Amino acid sequence: MMALSLLLVLLAVTSTTLSVNPGVTVRLTDKGLQYGKQLGIAAMQDKLKSVQIPDFSGSQRVSPIGKVKYSLTNIRLVNVGLPRSAVNLVPGTGVRLTIGDAFMNLHGNWRVKYLRIIKDSGSFDVNVNGLTISTSIVVKSDATGRPVVSSINCVANVASAKVKFHGGASWLYNLFSKFINKALRNALQKQICPLVDKTVAGLNPKLQTLNVLAKVDKYAEIEYSMVSSPVISQSSLDLYLKGEFYNIGKHQEPPFTPVAFSLPSQNNNMLYMALSAFTANSAGFVYNNAGVLSLHITDDMVPKGSPFRLDTKTFGVFIPQIAKQYPGLMMKMLVRADKNPTITFQPKNATVVATATVTAYAIQPNSTLSPLFVLNLESSVSADVFVRGLNIGGRLSLNQMKLTLGTSYVGQFQVGALDSVLRMVLKVVVIPIVNVQLDKGYPLPAIGKMNLVNPQLQIMKDYMLIGTDVNFTG
Repeated sequence: MMALSLLLVLLAVTSTTLSVNPGVTVRLTDKGLQYGKQLGIAAMQDKLKSVQIPDFSGSQRVSPIGKVKYSLTNIRLVNVGLPRSAVNLVPGTGVRLTIGDAFMNLHGNWRVKYLRIIKDSGSFDVNVNGLTISTSIVVKSDATGRPVVSSINCVANVASAKVKFHGGASWLYNLFSKFINKALRNALQKQICPLVDKTVAGLNPKLQTLNVLAKVDKYAEIEYSMVSSPVISQSSLDLYLKGEFYNIGKHQEPPFTPVAFSLPSQNNNMLYMALSAFTANSAGFVYNNAGVLSLHITDDMVPKGSPFRLDTKTFGVFIPQIAKQYPGLMMKMLVRADKNPTITFQPKNATVVATATVTAYAIQPNSTLSPLFVLNLESSVSADVFVRGLNIGGRLSLNQMKLTLGTSYVGQFQVGALDSVLRMVLKVVVIPIVNVQLDKGYPLPAIGKMNLVNPQLQIMKDYMLIGTDVNFTG
């Protein structure tokens, strides 16, 4: 049922030209469509089990007896089968659901009165065959960007409903069973489309679980609302989502916009999710705005086995003035991003370029801080991106770094002398702390109790592509 919900998230009445490039594109392939059909047909079959045929009565003139009064009561469904069904995408329109060769078996009770005084009763069975159902399913977006679905143009037809009467004067009923067949067939046809409509409308509470606004942490959330109608072809459909990080409670647009990108023609998986560089860069913008892209580093954060210590004695080896002016003191560093980090995706390569300032202090005995110098740091790191559960995470490793002197409070010195020291600080302190946060992951677009099965991630030009199968646990 939830798989059909996912399918319906991806459908709309018409296809339109994009007015806003999406940050995230989700593609459902024919393989995913067929999985959704299996679960959807199972849900439809369960709903059809609730068919209720009202009691009805009438009279019929039967030769040579004359007028016969009859009533059929307690009509209930015994079995229903939907052996043949199809779900097809209609380019530029939506999805068409068709069910053929369906059958039903019903059981009930009959009563009869004829010749004014003769009464009799018994039971009957109905074999309904050649039931066909067709409907179109369309989607609209509500005020929150979540989808709302409905069924239109439903048509149901019952080819035959054959009644077999048992007990009592069943021979009498069998004389005019064709009239009963027609009455039952008409009654069934009136029941089916309302049930189909209810089945489709019943998906809406599940569709409301789409994480249109997914909380990441106390600083950020991701918006996955639809930005346009999907593009529907004969073999797949593409859903366009905003895919943008925001500060919680403050939705400020970044000074850059998504660029257009197109997905490759892959169809081995049920579902493909493409997350653009825009989405990742909007995260950098949000966290920088929140002021959390900074880190105070003290000596207790340096591994105990390291020969390097964060004190004036160690730095005095590279900058003698520090040891002379501030002998025997511990030090503190403040690494702070001075602009938004930039993430780029190239085939098989994800790179983050960050610029920051590194301010070093000597810690006086009274805990006051004496500034020593300010360095400008430009760094490039590689990102190893992975999918875990319904989250996407990453691990960084240092590629290159470049230092220049911003300000010195201890006189001039050769910045290159600190290259190995700062490289070590980045590798053993800064990057591991960042990786702890990245390892927690960031939520992917999802609905209900969806699970990704064997997800595979590829880095493409300008976006990351996740190919996966899916299943639903409820």
